[in-house]
Amino acid sequence: MFMGKYKNLPNKVVANYPDGTQKVIFNTTEPHLVEKEMSELIDWTIAHLKSGEIHPLVVIGLFIYEFLSIHPFQDGNGRLSRLLTNLLLLQSGYKFVSYVSFESLIEKKKKSYYEALMEGEKNRSTGNELINSWMLFFLDSLKEMIQRLERKYDVFRVKGGYLNERQKKIRVFIGEAQPVRLGDLVKFMPGISVNTLKKDLQYLKKEQFIDSAGKNKGTVYIIKG
Repeated sequence: MFMGKYKNLPNKVVANYPDGTQKVIFNTTEPHLVEKEMSELIDWTIAHLKSGEIHPLVVIGLFIYEFLSIHPFQDGNGRLSRLLTNLLLLQSGYKFVSYVSFESLIEKKKKSYYEALMEGEKNRSTGNELINSWMLFFLDSLKEMIQRLERKYDVFRVKGGYLNERQKKIRVFIGEAQPVRLGDLVKFMPGISVNTLKKDLQYLKKEQFIDSAGKNKGTVYIIKG
């Protein structure tokens, strides 16, 4: 699952703030324990993603928390954790991560990100370790990613970005000549079959670009307000 060499020197999770200051968030797993802990973590993650006994988002959130706690490589662990988040989400069927950046979201929420990690790490290996704050942060971040994507989609839809050129022309024509009947479209686009125009009208209506009134030959189409 991982390529490269595990760390051979101790490392720490350090927060880098916009003003240039740094703060040690927590110490990580000692180098001589990394291989064992990573092997156990990988086996646990694969087994639980396969079994489905625990929701995959919980499994992935736990994996990322443990990965960051171990910090297995000398450098680049934070960025790698985000790449692994995307990979595991994609493998679990959450395709939306291909269209919105998890990395940029974490950069925007760095303070909350570090606070959530610190909340769990302060009691690590004591038997009182709680990662509620981290899991809430992780799941809330995924929710925010979906909301970002929905906003992008809304802008795209309003602009008609996913309509083909013919459908865009129909939409503009209806906007300029409404109310429009099917016969008006046939005259406007004489080279297009009636069946194709009907399908375009159905699609435009389904996607809420237009609305209709009346029945059968008396049906007219208008831009949806």
